[in-house]
Amino acid sequence: MKNIDSFTHVRGESLFVDDLISRQDALIGLCFDSPKAHGKIISVDYSKAEALEGVERIFTYKDVLGENQIGGIIPDEPLWAENEVHFWGQPIAFIVAKTDAIAKKARALITIEIEELPIITTAKEAKEKGSFINAPRSFNLGETATAFANCNFVFEGETFSNGQEHLYLETQGCYVVPQENGSIKITSSTQGPTQVQKIAARVLGISMHKIEVDVIRLGGGFGGKEDQATPWAVMAAVAVQHLNKPVKYILNRHDDMRMTGKRHPYASSFKIGLTKDLKIEAFEAEFLQNSGAAADLSPAIAERTLFHAANSYFIPNVKTTVYSCKTNLPPNTAFRGFGGPQGMFVIESAIAKAADALGIDKSKIQEANLLEENNEFSYGQIAKEVQAKNTWFSAKERFELEKLKKEVEIFNNENQLYKKGISLMPIAFGISFTNTSMNHARALIHIYQDGSVGVSTGAVEMGQSVNTKMLQVTQDILGISASKLKIETTNTTRVANTSPSAASSTADLNGKAVEMACNSLIKRLTTVAGKILLSSEEKIHFKKDFIFVDGKKSELTWNALIAQAMLERVSLSENAHYATPIINFDKTKEKGHPFAYHVYGTAITTVTVDCIRGIYEIENVKIVHDFGKSMNIGIDIGQVEGALVQGIGWMTMEEISYNNEGKLLSNSLSTYKIPDIFSSPKTIETIPLETDGNEMAIRKSKAVGEPPLMYGIGVYFAIQQAVKEFNPKYKLKFHAPFTPEKVLMGLYER
Repeated sequence: MKNIDSFTHVRGESLFVDDLISRQDALIGLCFDSPKAHGKIISVDYSKAEALEGVERIFTYKDVLGENQIGGIIPDEPLWAENEVHFWGQPIAFIVAKTDAIAKKARALITIEIEELPIITTAKEAKEKGSFINAPRSFNLGETATAFANCNFVFEGETFSNGQEHLYLETQGCYVVPQENGSIKITSSTQGPTQVQKIAARVLGISMHKIEVDVIRLGGGFGGKEDQATPWAVMAAVAVQHLNKPVKYILNRHDDMRMTGKRHPYASSFKIGLTKDLKIEAFEAEFLQNSGAAADLSPAIAERTLFHAANSYFIPNVKTTVYSCKTNLPPNTAFRGFGGPQGMFVIESAIAKAADALGIDKSKIQEANLLEENNEFSYGQIAKEVQAKNTWFSAKERFELEKLKKEVEIFNNENQLYKKGISLMPIAFGISFTNTSMNHARALIHIYQDGSVGVSTGAVEMGQSVNTKMLQVTQDILGISASKLKIETTNTTRVANTSPSAASSTADLNGKAVEMACNSLIKRLTTVAGKILLSSEEKIHFKKDFIFVDGKKSELTWNALIAQAMLERVSLSENAHYATPIINFDKTKEKGHPFAYHVYGTAITTVTVDCIRGIYEIENVKIVHDFGKSMNIGIDIGQVEGALVQGIGWMTMEEISYNNEGKLLSNSLSTYKIPDIFSSPKTIETIPLETDGNEMAIRKSKAVGEPPLMYGIGVYFAIQQAVKEFNPKYKLKFHAPFTPEKVLMGLYER
């Protein structure tokens, strides 16, 4: 099945929040936020703004009828600041006006006096001052102290990986409409409709059933709309509660970048120990996560860093610790990979440091330590259906790695001012929410009297084509043509109590629920068909809008069967619930089985560095990826390519910059660079690994949203190798992104 959104996207017919036709009495919202990173609010003067014609009202924490609290994991984040502000861009008030222009004019008329307090902007400074979100977490396997003592080689170092702006094409936004009897409907650009519903109910002081949240689709999310779509919807809901008029709030790009959290920057240190045969015997790492001013999802993201700290390697002795450091930046949040990339960058840096010190190719250490069947992860899970070596050696063979390396060597010998680098990047990424209770989903299927079908799930479409996959599951089981199928919007009234569309689990969880619902419907319809065709039920199958008996097409059509089922009062609706089996994790012991399965892969990256200017081209990225039994290879390869480029951006050019006052400097597309066609790889080649797939993946088709992003890490080390080829005196640094400025300095380091 083709991506059902491709037609409407290309034609400009796809609907997003801002495309909704507003009621005639609809108002426009705009947030007034803090112009300082930390301080006591002495006074705020709203009088001139309130007096402006066209301003309906300005809302603050004093107007909250419930709790002024939007924190999820930890209740530490007010909707609107009360007596103090803790980051530049923190919401203080919400202006509601007749037009956007009036709202902006009103915001400019508000004056505020803030007594400034000390500001923390880095994780290292936060640790020094004891400023943390929560207690640190540690995973342990074996005994590192003893293991290090027995190692032939021990190396230590530090790394830094910067944040990353989500930069979804559609900014945060919502449209909130009052309903009868104090109910409210929120149309939100959110990955977590239930979270919006729950927090809105808390802040408004009403029950969840009074709030309906509807999501059409998102113009991108990448984790940035998992929790951080919530405050804007709740602000508008508060206004609607008081005014009984619709309110729309669509953030402009500058406001969105200033007020929202990013991928977490990490300052980390490592210690790695190896034997003479290059086996990694011991590994220790300390991760300092820059969480920002409130928890948001930082504790869960920190946990996932620990889960992926060893990447696709088996290390018998591991000790990893993560600190969620509280700073005066906007609360950082989920971003594709959810802490995994930050952890993987550290182990890859440690291996690079060891290889450089030993004077060997980094890939020799990587290859010597790849996971094998029944190896134990540091969190206690036993590795099953391991494809680490399979993808690695398949990549080496299919892409003729030795030939590629020889070509790089010849090029470097023949060229003085241009140098090539090549690197391998293996990945092993766990699929599931690390919070066990979140691993479930629901689906509601309606078969209508004319044989058409409506499909409702908790999955949010945000460009990953999950809607297409849900319809594909439905079509495969019911055996009907695609024209009979419709995917409904994601709605908390139709499908309640859902987990967010995140963690690469959306298709698995919701697809399994769809599968269960469709199978139940087929069972009922098979009974009806058996009576009509005078056949035993086990001989009946559904295919191409007809009923087949013993593999032969009967005269009974799908539509005729549905009509008969209606006459017999057979239920043509089904509500199914799926919960992932096996998954468990004991946070007191830090051991368990947190993942349904792992996704594996290996990427080979070649780059060329211009040693005069410090710029570089990514020549090619060649990937062998573990898709399982892909149910839609076109969509899945698209996800690999998109994730790879996003990972490249994080590793090479996307640089979040704050000044010492906590003000965001990279606050527009003129100061924040993302990959364009010229900075993307010239060629990307993806070969699906041939495997049997995994039973807990939908139709054995493994999750594909997050894992490929980590291939981008390989680009960093390919560039580093090229720099080293030009300047043997260059001392390896592990400070991402590896911008052209850093490359140029490395090329001429003495």
